Amino acid sequence: MPLLPRSATYFIFFLIFLASCPSDGFYLPGSYPHKYQIGDLLSVKVNSLTSIDTEMPFGYYSLPFCRPLEGIKDSAENLGELLMGDRIENSPYRFRMFTNESDLILCRIDSLSAADLALLKKRIDEMYQVNILLENLPAIRFTTKEDLVLRWTGYPIGVRFGDSHFIFNHLKFTVLVHKYEEPATVAAASANSAGTGDGSRTGPGYMVVGFEVIPCSFQHDTESIKNLKMYDKYPTKIKCVPSTVAMDVKEKQPLVFTYEVSFVESDIRWPSRWDAYLKMEGAKVHWFSILNSLMVIAFLAGIVLLILLRTVRRDLTRYEELDKEAQAQMNEELSGWKLVVGDVFRAPGNATLLCVMVGDGVQILGMAVVTILFAALGFMSPASRGTLVTGMIFFYLILGITAGYAAVRLWKTIKCGDHSGWMSVSWKVACFFPGITFLILTTLNFLLWGSQSTGAIPFSLFIILLLLWFCISVPLTLVGGYLGAKARHVEFPVRTNQIPREIPPQKYPSWLLVLGAGTLPFGTLFIELFFIMSSLWMGRVYYVFGFLFIVLILLVVVCAEVSLVLTYMHLCVEDWKWWWKSFFSSGSVAIYILLYSVNYLVFDLKSLSGPVSATLYLGYSLFMAVAIMLATGTVGFLSSFCFVHYLFSSVKLD
Repeated sequence: MPLLPRSATYFIFFLIFLASCPSDGFYLPGSYPHKYQIGDLLSVKVNSLTSIDTEMPFGYYSLPFCRPLEGIKDSAENLGELLMGDRIENSPYRFRMFTNESDLILCRIDSLSAADLALLKKRIDEMYQVNILLENLPAIRFTTKEDLVLRWTGYPIGVRFGDSHFIFNHLKFTVLVHKYEEPATVAAASANSAGTGDGSRTGPGYMVVGFEVIPCSFQHDTESIKNLKMYDKYPTKIKCVPSTVAMDVKEKQPLVFTYEVSFVESDIRWPSRWDAYLKMEGAKVHWFSILNSLMVIAFLAGIVLLILLRTVRRDLTRYEELDKEAQAQMNEELSGWKLVVGDVFRAPGNATLLCVMVGDGVQILGMAVVTILFAALGFMSPASRGTLVTGMIFFYLILGITAGYAAVRLWKTIKCGDHSGWMSVSWKVACFFPGITFLILTTLNFLLWGSQSTGAIPFSLFIILLLLWFCISVPLTLVGGYLGAKARHVEFPVRTNQIPREIPPQKYPSWLLVLGAGTLPFGTLFIELFFIMSSLWMGRVYYVFGFLFIVLILLVVVCAEVSLVLTYMHLCVEDWKWWWKSFFSSGSVAIYILLYSVNYLVFDLKSLSGPVSATLYLGYSLFMAVAIMLATGTVGFLSSFCFVHYLFSSVKLD
């Protein structure tokens, strides 16, 4: 008998094919192409200052940088951007399409105050990066190390040598542009209406397909530009040499910022303009490593499932081949799982909590599957900043109906058809995981507020999140609970005895085996977890959502099989308390993820400084572990429930 139906096998091979396709063009660009004529003004924006040393973003204008003449204006931001700490604002930099300009004065700061100087030095010591955007493209910086070209987004504020701090006050921008290619239908329509259009706008149009920056530290002659204004030419030629630094910052010292920009026509097309950000060095090695791990885990899980199915089938066949007299005699000599027939469906302790956790697990798992699938298909590419987090929140809110339905129907099943109290169960489902999330985020938010970080969630956004919770998620969860109360409960195939059977003493504590079972699911996502952690905490772009979707599918399969095997082992030693153990046998993977997070903090994030940064990291890791525990535990419990129901409905015990 095949382990999987033929259609499911074909589907998995199709997903592997999609994941192994090159990433070039396997995402949507995130925004429509913008056509600019020669001389058109380009909008340059700035984002929050970021550092892998502290993991706390700060506003660009919190430092003594040049400010735009029209004042600071916030750009339109979505919910995901705000939650991720992005604060996109306008900048004083002015570009004109295909117009090369050099030695432009941005501004002159007459003197640095003691407070500004101290803050500037602190940000330089903490290795903060300046993030500049042009047409939604972050400025990218190239460095060479041992003949290896490294790519970085943004550029450092400055650098420290000994007791001196040097600031990068001259920027050399390179904008890659590609000539706009109109579709044939649009070109034909434009030709037919050529006589009625504005002839001054008929020149070649260009699109921005690349944005590069080279930071330099240059010692300006501050006295020679006293009477010059923003965008005037610097009196002398500025030589940008990245390998040397000259402008050290001192108190009450004038500071001058300048820049230059050059445009280069490129063969890069609009859909491929993010390839420079997504193609990291050694990516192929990582992909093959992930694929190899997935194949090994899938092979081992298949063997475990095959052995289990054969064992159960052999027991059932032997029992069903006996006549009634032999069965009656055998009933006196039954051993293993057949002895717990009168207790196997006995209601577990804390049944309400189990139903609530299963309901929340269904909601989280559904959100993860849908979000990763949409991301793998390209609808939530890195080019669309903040859409991934926004999509996760949207799908989580909508899937509240499944959480209420699953929890109440399980509650009704445990109560043998009695649906009284379904409203209370639905409310608890709607408030359990969101309540934990709210508690963790509020605690961390106070730390961010105290540090004046842009990563702090504004009070107005807190109100919006609460409204989304109580106006969308809670009502949908109650609707799902109502549907679950009306749905037919799952009938148990055997009756439950009034007096519970005593569980024989075990050689080893059963919970020790349950905790150890999480190692196999952890092995499934170990490599992918490293890439995810690097993306979250090392400022790297995560883009292999096709592989992540495959990993998620295999994780679900392995969690189901591990929980199923352990449930069968517990029943064989006459331990009928399988409900919670089946949940935590697969949910215990969260413990190993939390331990791995601590290991990543100690050995990979060695530069993470300060107790606030470490607390933020551990808080977010705890939140992630709780979500994974609920999702994987739900998979394990539901698979074990189906297995136990099938096992005891397939054999008739008198």
